[in-house]
Amino acid sequence: MMALGVAHLTALQLAPADLVRQAAGAGFSAVGLRLHPATAGGLCYPLDAAARQALKVLLDTEGMAVSDIEFVELTPDVDVAACLPLLEAGADLGAVSLTVSGDDPQFSRLTDHYAHLCELAVDFGLRVDLEFMRWRAVGNLAQARQIVEGAGQANGGILVDALHLFRSGGDVAMLADVDPRWLRAVQLCDAPLLAPPEALIITEAREGRLPLGQGQLPLAGLLAALPKDVQVSVEMPYGALESQARLALAYQTATQLRPL
Repeated sequence: MMALGVAHLTALQLAPADLVRQAAGAGFSAVGLRLHPATAGGLCYPLDAAARQALKVLLDTEGMAVSDIEFVELTPDVDVAACLPLLEAGADLGAVSLTVSGDDPQFSRLTDHYAHLCELAVDFGLRVDLEFMRWRAVGNLAQARQIVEGAGQANGGILVDALHLFRSGGDVAMLADVDPRWLRAVQLCDAPLLAPPEALIITEAREGRLPLGQGQLPLAGLLAALPKDVQVSVEMPYGALESQARLALAYQTATQLRPL
């Protein structure tokens, strides 16, 4: 497996430089960066060329890498070409992948948009990972697989978020039906086995995840079912702790699950 990273949502209140410093101090080797909002008006940190240069110096000083950038919603009217500056920023920072969601119920059109974005991203050395979420049009593993396989792009992939897999009715066994070449990234957190009421599903995902080992999700089995070189990060927004303690706990519990 690759070096352990941490998703920006774990401490989204931190600007990129602060996230890098605190994540490095906790022991992580990589960070994900939210350079574009996950929803309209959502918190994000767009970086111009000067800011990226300063961040690259900091990354080098701290011995850190950028694993992924986020987030693009593939809606019916998404302007794929408008993603070029985001792709350029990701490549400049040395990111491996761009995370997107599927927000178009017309899957043929969504597949075309996803394929087009992959075609643009390949010139920047970026993979495009489709993350399924129960409340979006692409809400489960089977639907994500349909889009990624339909697009047929070598730099396509599926991001398996542990919470979204199990909250969408999925299980570890379902991963065996997916070509391993599409299983390129996983985000880890824990949660009770029993889902909250439907009205609280999004709240749980954005604010209520648990440290690894403090819930009941079969995380060891999930990791065992994924390719050995899968990109691993922790996504653990856990409001009970301030950011520095939260990141330290995220790293500690992740390394107990998956020794480095």
